Amino acid sequence: MSQLAVAGLQPFSSVDFPGRLAAVVFLQGCPWRCGYCHNPGLQPRGRGEGPRWPELRDWLARRLGRLDGVVFSGGEPTLDPALPAVLDELRAMGYALGLHTAGLAPRCLGGLLPRLDWVGLDIKAALGDASLHDRITGRRASTRAVRDSLALLRASGVDFECRSTVHPAWFSDADLLRLVRELAGVPRHVLQLARLPDASGSLRAPVAWPSPALLAEARAIRPGLLLRT
Repeated sequence: MSQLAVAGLQPFSSVDFPGRLAAVVFLQGCPWRCGYCHNPGLQPRGRGEGPRWPELRDWLARRLGRLDGVVFSGGEPTLDPALPAVLDELRAMGYALGLHTAGLAPRCLGGLLPRLDWVGLDIKAALGDASLHDRITGRRASTRAVRDSLALLRASGVDFECRSTVHPAWFSDADLLRLVRELAGVPRHVLQLARLPDASGSLRAPVAWPSPALLAEARAIRPGLLLRT
């Protein structure tokens, strides 16, 4: 088995895998270059500088019972060829398994879905707005793979949510409403406010956006729409 490219570990999280107390394993490598990426150090491909998988596997075996889930994030974890076998090992231990993905590798995602209990799919912008989506990802023709990944998830029966990181530097009010309208049929849609550096270098969320009126309009389209600040 090839070596899992572990870049880091969050030993405990109650927010990254809904309904689970989970460890978050960050994997190295992502070909997209989103301007708001909160893990840019994980973009280059490589072995990763986190714990080696055998040591991490032993640690997870000792934590079973205190934790009930493991979620893989990144980077883009679907691109790691070692991940399917690792998921099989963790399933045999008794862990529930989650995945964070941008949906950029639908073939890889399709092979992982039978092993997963939950997926968080990042939707960068309305998939009908290829120009905005490409501007955010820094890559051309980036929507097709995400469309395919979303279709796979809808057909799979695996629990999932769509998450969209938004900021007025990229999104107009109309862009935001188009995104919400496009995803109105998914089980759960969460908006996350991007935090960008201010003049002092501190990361700050946008002030007064989305406005209460804009958020109310979005929730009229999609009741239950969540906003994480």
